[in-house]
Amino acid sequence: MLVTGGAKRIGAAIAREFGAAGWHVVIHYGHSRDQAQALAERLPSAEIVGCELDDWAAGPAMVEDLAARLPDWRLLVNCAGMFDLDTARALGPSTFEKAMRVNAGTPARLAQTFLARARAAAGRCVIQVTDQKLLNPNPDFFSYTMSKHAAAATIPMLSMARPRAEDRIYGLAPGAILASHDQTEAETEVSHRMNLLGRKTTPEDVASAALFLSQGWLESGETLYVDSGQHLLAQPRDVLFLARQ
Repeated sequence: MLVTGGAKRIGAAIAREFGAAGWHVVIHYGHSRDQAQALAERLPSAEIVGCELDDWAAGPAMVEDLAARLPDWRLLVNCAGMFDLDTARALGPSTFEKAMRVNAGTPARLAQTFLARARAAAGRCVIQVTDQKLLNPNPDFFSYTMSKHAAAATIPMLSMARPRAEDRIYGLAPGAILASHDQTEAETEVSHRMNLLGRKTTPEDVASAALFLSQGWLESGETLYVDSGQHLLAQPRDVLFLARQ
């Protein structure tokens, strides 16, 4: 399996989960080579691969290279992303362009290349990591949220166009999981409990959900929310700011 953005944060938790479950894990990194290598050395079977996902050509080329040498490549997890702030009152053009490439366009191209080239004995699986903001939007992180809506739109379309009936394309939508930007530990403790269960959702919860999806039990095109019910609320601002009120 390949997890993009696998050197840090949720991506690293996914890498650890699959490594513990016996998978060979390919850890993609952008600018965190040392962290990716350190993680790979702690897993039973792993390697690292680097490329800049803001480059239209680099991501698909990475997938082509892996597909040519991996004899049984079953899973792609598109976890890498950028989360820069702009708002519904002031879209940042450069923020928008990068968010749409890194969070939507490149993951779609990686999935297309994977489904066209990867060899696997059984069905292949793509997991697009999106966000609970799909169902619980607010005016903050405007370009980011638009890009995650675009990524979510690819899930049913890629599913309809999948080459093999046993292939699966899924969405995985986390809520507030790790500290954002300049959040303090106290703010994180408050903001991450702003959900129906009043509990903190962990990176390991998301990783376990990814492992479940990789088994292909759900119909292709489904999205699984892992956010302790946050997507069922109406929050007027991002929890980063709600925790400061």
